[in-house]
Amino acid sequence: MQFDLKNLFLRDLDWLMAVEIVIRTLIMFVLILVFLRLTGKKGIRQLSIFEVAIIIGLGSAVGDPMVNEDQAILPAFVVIVTILLFYRLLTWLTARRERFERLLEGEPLYIIEEGKFVLQAHSDHTYAKDEFFAEMRQQNIEHVGQVRTAILETSGNVSFYYYADEDVKPGLPILPKVYQNRQKEIHQPGAYACTACGQVEEINTAQHVCPRCHQQEWVEAIQTLRKT
Repeated sequence: MQFDLKNLFLRDLDWLMAVEIVIRTLIMFVLILVFLRLTGKKGIRQLSIFEVAIIIGLGSAVGDPMVNEDQAILPAFVVIVTILLFYRLLTWLTARRERFERLLEGEPLYIIEEGKFVLQAHSDHTYAKDEFFAEMRQQNIEHVGQVRTAILETSGNVSFYYYADEDVKPGLPILPKVYQNRQKEIHQPGAYACTACGQVEEINTAQHVCPRCHQQEWVEAIQTLRKT
């Protein structure tokens, strides 16, 4: 079987069809922008899970008319208008029914309380710890003991509430080089933070089980102040 580059890249495409694809793509892209504008959202980070699902659903509606000459644009427009009206209906319901809003949007999730990870958060939400640490570092947080409370909002953003400098506790460091220096056997007595839950313990023995989450991987705790 001979490999045909022309068939791979062009097939039956001619210049008139290429121009039509450009026009179709621009029209559908403008429709998507209008849809997003009508939802009242300023950016992708403000989108809820339901709204992201709507955007994904729009992909099929607008994708085919962009490149398929057998697909008309008007049916895709009808789909977009239907989705927009459905979205408006659901936002109206969520504004008047708190239980419906919780069902649709979910609830904020406490991730850190009193300088330690909330154990229930690990089972209630599948967030990546590395991503959360990156979010903390962007807020100039060096260790978990600087944070009084952290809440994962339904929008995906994280709200942080900090300890005053005089109240900062020893905590689990989140800087990569320090966090990667975790160990199961302690060779020098001192204050160590559990890498799983952030519990800080004074450890003198070679091996120590965390009384809070029952893990036994530790890293030396630090008590530096947050730089703003």
